[in-house]
Amino acid sequence: MALSIPQDAMEFPESEREFLEPHLPPKDDGSIPISAAPFVTLTFATSLDSSLALSPGAPTAISGPQSKAMTHYLRSRHDGILIGAGTAVADDPSLNCRLVGVGGYGSDGLHGQPRPVVIDPTARWDFTSSSKLFKLCRDGKGRAPWIVTAVKNPPSEKASLLREYGGKFVFMDITTSDIGEHRLDWHGLMLKLKENGLKSVMVEGGGHVINSLLEPQYLSEISSIIVTIAPTWLGQGGVVVSPARRHDDAGKAIPAARLTGAKWYPFGEDVVLCGKIKP
Repeated sequence: MALSIPQDAMEFPESEREFLEPHLPPKDDGSIPISAAPFVTLTFATSLDSSLALSPGAPTAISGPQSKAMTHYLRSRHDGILIGAGTAVADDPSLNCRLVGVGGYGSDGLHGQPRPVVIDPTARWDFTSSSKLFKLCRDGKGRAPWIVTAVKNPPSEKASLLREYGGKFVFMDITTSDIGEHRLDWHGLMLKLKENGLKSVMVEGGGHVINSLLEPQYLSEISSIIVTIAPTWLGQGGVVVSPARRHDDAGKAIPAARLTGAKWYPFGEDVVLCGKIKP
């Protein structure tokens, strides 16, 4: 008996997947050497002025329908999908894959559904059983989140809810600066996620998470970059992807980072940029 396909399921034709393959985690066929760290893809949609959103906490549609379907294909190719607590609080996100053929969208089980990972240093995300993530879990259309926090004893009701659906809190030491910014050790986090079974992680946002990962000491953690650029300006005051300026030994300003092997692919009205961080 064929499984019904939900109305919100998306199609992403095989013909549109080929250009992405060199930039994605290798398919697990046993021929790829085992690495200590997961394959990390940094991916997001941005405007012409490098903005992710009109303002902090404001959901902003940037890319077109083809690019949106591409994002869900990328999700199907990764074991985990990672965001920050700010995005979770603002969006009540689904963090699942709605591609036709994955688990819950035409197939049994949860094959193709990534594990949501939420960076929440102070355990401030006030999720409940009515949050989208848990509704999708009940419907067999997604996985429960892992929440990375520095709180050693998070609220028991939250911990119980996570356990009920198969999620959990993951404890990590996360330092806080004098101005209240949380400093995450990306290398330690990725090793911890790999130890917990995630061989590939897709980092989607938001702005603070992306800019943090683009700091010089963590650039080597990024295996691939896939950025959708939409033909729009959001204007000043938005959430911008702009890593901190770097300086050489003489104190002269130099670029923060550069891609190598960059490939540009027209995709509807958008352009998809793929590449790797230049060492």
